[in-house]
Amino acid sequence: MRAGTDFGLYRRLPGIILGFHGCDEEVGENLLRGRGPKHLTASENLYDWLGSGIYFWENDPLRALEFAQDAVGNPRLTRGKIRKPFVVGAIIDLGLCLNLLDRTCLAEAEEAFLFLEQVNEVLDAAMPQNKGPDRAARFLDRAVIETLHKTRERLNKRPGSKGKYPRYDTVRGAFWEGGDLYPNAGFGKKNHIQIAVRTSACIKGYFRPMAA
Repeated sequence: MRAGTDFGLYRRLPGIILGFHGCDEEVGENLLRGRGPKHLTASENLYDWLGSGIYFWENDPLRALEFAQDAVGNPRLTRGKIRKPFVVGAIIDLGLCLNLLDRTCLAEAEEAFLFLEQVNEVLDAAMPQNKGPDRAARFLDRAVIETLHKTRERLNKRPGSKGKYPRYDTVRGAFWEGGDLYPNAGFGKKNHIQIAVRTSACIKGYFRPMAA
């Protein structure tokens, strides 16, 4: 193995994961009972942490429930109003994943940032900024990730690209949130992994989480 080796082969992650989505009870029950849309609605907010997609907490139903509970008193956390907190489980095949725990994907995101920075300099426009506690409003991160997706889409349309830059199905990232778990800790109270699903076919089914 040598420097500069392309490890893109490993961006298609094997197996499946369980994801959990916090929402209003009516939305969750309608989905589980087959009433209305087949899938949850993708989030398109300018401050979304992982760009556009259907959001899930990886293997963490409690964190999904906490989010839904917080949204009752803070409607700015989610576009749809949550009256009764509810959690929906999903079986997800990550497919081709922009995994922001992977060095190659992180390098691609860094390149997207530099390109976005250059474009804004040419346009004499201000760069988006992440704002708030724990950078909760991630205007910059979303802009970078969406720039990455659009760049791949354009590169893939070039003659001779031979499908070298296919669309990412999912985006995966880890976040340190909520302050120290204990004094001088290396862990946060609300550390978590989030998944944004961009290709709805990656969701193989929904289920009602069971209590232990």
